[in-house]
Amino acid sequence: MPKNQNPSLKDPEMYEALRDDGASAQKAARISNAAAKEGRSTIGRRGGKSKDYEDWTVSQLKDKAKEIGLKGYSRQRKNELIQSLRNS
Repeated sequence: MPKNQNPSLKDPEMYEALRDDGASAQKAARISNAAAKEGRSTIGRRGGKSKDYEDWTVSQLKDKAKEIGLKGYSRQRKNELIQSLRNS
């Protein structure tokens, strides 16, 4: 295991690929660990049930930010909220 490798990562290769694609460290770890536990094809079938964030109202975006525990979202504009939610 490389010196900087986090031992809690179950699929370091997928984690690095997600990070290279721009995912946050937390999001990449969450996805790669879920894929290692349940299988990549199972994880790939998830999602797609919600409208795009661009279709949400600012109020809905702020509610989602609060729900997932983001900080500093109350003064963000819609585009900033969307970026924060996607990178969380």
